[in-house]
Amino acid sequence: MSESFFQGKTAVVTGAGGTLCAAVAKELARLGARVALLGRTVEKLETVAAAIRTAGGRALPIATDVVDAEAVEAARQAIEAEFGPCELLINGAGGNQLEAVTTVTEFVPEEIDSDKSDDVRGFFNLGLERFSDVLRINTLGTVIPCQIFGREMARRGHGGILNFASMNSYRPLSRVPAYGMAKAGVVNFTQWLAAYLAPAGIRVNAVAPGFFLNDRSRKILLDDAGAPSRRGQNVIAHTALRRFGEAEELLGCVCWLLDDTRSGFVTGITVPVDGGFLASSGV
Repeated sequence: MSESFFQGKTAVVTGAGGTLCAAVAKELARLGARVALLGRTVEKLETVAAAIRTAGGRALPIATDVVDAEAVEAARQAIEAEFGPCELLINGAGGNQLEAVTTVTEFVPEEIDSDKSDDVRGFFNLGLERFSDVLRINTLGTVIPCQIFGREMARRGHGGILNFASMNSYRPLSRVPAYGMAKAGVVNFTQWLAAYLAPAGIRVNAVAPGFFLNDRSRKILLDDAGAPSRRGQNVIAHTALRRFGEAEELLGCVCWLLDDTRSGFVTGITVPVDGGFLASSGV
């Protein structure tokens, strides 16, 4: 990896308080970038910023809702005043909501019964407001930063954008229809934007992480004792390497896609970093 490529560049990481994007932010700072950390929870951002500064890097945490265009523009102005214009944008903000997740993996008659149990949440009684929230954070939460930071990249004639897709981009995983729908859209949008921004000298790519352990996924993939839950066992059975991923195992791919000296002819692709999940049917 060309460490000199990142030296002195301004990188913006959204969702920087999360496990994966915190690791990305720390690595970019280690490689010499000035890193702006965007996210909704300032305490998490401050923790990441402190780790970067302790290691000798530069970090600017800014509490920002990425689906609020005015807030993102205000963040852009603050970043430019402190670090200079954004040259690298990593769109990692996203997530899911409980009310947009079904409790069953296929249709059951109980979900349309008038006296159904509150414990049964199928497709027909999903909360559409929360469904919409999931679509918005994962799609517009990528589009809006691309517009606001990408405009300045286009003005200067160079830049790199990296979006976060998912295994849900390729396969409609059970129970998460809104999240899967949104992440499939991220792959399509990445392709579209790459073609659109190529004349502006901006490359646009994405990574699709497999099953990595973070604060949210631990509750789903592990039981109270820290062993794989039933869903976690299913995931491992369909993962060729027979384990979950670690955040550091994403960094090589992320940095390669951002580095013009190593991937300058690469744009419009989404790279799975999944331990062989897509290659294994589990049969």
